[in-house]
Amino acid sequence: MMQATKPFWMSLATVIALACLADAAQADVRQYYGNWTYHPQYTYYFRYYYYKPTPTYVGYTYHYCIYRPATPRYIYYYNPHRQVYWGRFDVEGQPGAQYSLLEEKDRKGSLTEIPESAFPAPGAMPVIPDAPDGVQIEPPQGLPKTN
Repeated sequence: MMQATKPFWMSLATVIALACLADAAQADVRQYYGNWTYHPQYTYYFRYYYYKPTPTYVGYTYHYCIYRPATPRYIYYYNPHRQVYWGRFDVEGQPGAQYSLLEEKDRKGSLTEIPESAFPAPGAMPVIPDAPDGVQIEPPQGLPKTN
């Protein structure tokens, strides 16, 4: 009987070891994006942008990425802690020059409060929020599947 269950236990041990390795690898990730979710009340899609301000930061903090089908060219970045939009990513822009970082005075809680003229010409991705080491935000990949 013991010999028959040995392969099962070895397989289980392998699965557990691989899961631990995956968790360890995830712990080393400095930043990542969650999946897109539709918000029917506001008719937009959002996803979390998770990040660590420093490599040794415990856990993650987050901002939101907002995609509005009414303005399909842009993904807007929203800081839920300060409750302001702080920039946007141009999905049709030239790679490496796609982010428009709003000046502090132009950051507002609603996109309708931000005039188009407040968005500067797109440039490089900004630094991870509160990161003292100058590591840039990774550009978002992919758009939500809309109907």
